[in-house]
Amino acid sequence: MRFSAVFATLAVLLAAPLALAAPPSLLSVERATGPTTGKYIVKFKAGVSRKRWISQLKLKDAVDWDLVNGFASNLDESALNTLRASRDVEVITEDSIMHTMTPITQTNAPWGLQRISQVEKLRSTNTGDLTYTYTYGDSAGTGVDIYIADTGVFVNHTQFGGRARWGGTFGVTGTTDGHGHGTHCAGTAAGSQFGVAKNASIIAVKVLSDGGVSGIVSGLNWILAQVQASGRPSIVSMSLGGGANTVLDNGVASLTAAGIHVTVAAGNDNWDAAFTSPARTPSAITVGASDITDSRAYFSNYGSVVDIFAPGLGVISSWIGSTTATNIISGTSMATPHVAGLVAYLISKDGNVSPAAMEAKIKALAAVGVLSDIPADTINALAQIGPVE
Repeated sequence: MRFSAVFATLAVLLAAPLALAAPPSLLSVERATGPTTGKYIVKFKAGVSRKRWISQLKLKDAVDWDLVNGFASNLDESALNTLRASRDVEVITEDSIMHTMTPITQTNAPWGLQRISQVEKLRSTNTGDLTYTYTYGDSAGTGVDIYIADTGVFVNHTQFGGRARWGGTFGVTGTTDGHGHGTHCAGTAAGSQFGVAKNASIIAVKVLSDGGVSGIVSGLNWILAQVQASGRPSIVSMSLGGGANTVLDNGVASLTAAGIHVTVAAGNDNWDAAFTSPARTPSAITVGASDITDSRAYFSNYGSVVDIFAPGLGVISSWIGSTTATNIISGTSMATPHVAGLVAYLISKDGNVSPAAMEAKIKALAAVGVLSDIPADTINALAQIGPVE
């Protein structure tokens, strides 16, 4: 592929021993989208004594408040689960680290980064220049994982600064990116110079060099297990596609049903993306390509399944061959990681939401009606990072 009700009588209920009663369900812990202090914040219901709980759990470092009838403290697993099981507790959250919302302006950016950070059309039409500006919030994908399902990623490239790691290989061979395509996409998503979400983590999932659908599905299956184990907000960037395939589409749908965001390429055949998998998957964010003049890229697929457009013609990013290698290439493959990075950026800035809510958010932030050569049945919306606060 290219690029169950059970009813019981009262007598039985009375005869059931207390030891067989169902254990209380545990309250879910609100997880942070970024780094934490390692402590937990516990809020109690009105009238509950927080100080009694602090004493009962023998918490030496707890800080408590009248303001919200709660405390913050380090908790071992036993203490945490005791609190989770108590009806006295209203909310438990991880103690996430907050930061200033300081705008950063990069002055050596590729054109695509400036275009997704301003509504107005670019004045220059030189795709090879690295003199464009990109103003963004400093969270920039912190605490978010982007899985690059592609040809692999050259994880030692300087663009990644230790934030990239190899995940696994499925349906193909090797533990390196022998093509460059995956490395390029990773750079656009999260490279230090070329990337949208410069603090996000990259995980390489090699499923291509013209590998089959079975390998891709195996890779997605692995990603699902990894995200469920980590609990971290995650995106899968899929700059790949081919003919319609229901199993592949179902695999993508399973990821989004599990709360994992998926961005997919619309395809490069200049036809309706409804005939392409996984582009036609409704729950994925399907990305078409635009050029530097704000026209639909001549090759970009279109149609009602396309959710957003992003820069995809003449995109410079990281490459293989050396730790500083670059290349300029084109495709909806290049547009897709712009949106994967955008999802990571928005999660770190505003918090995680469901894949459906994220898709709606991206459409709401988009510059609408600015693109030319957009068919009537296709959304005319160019991805934007939105206000920097």
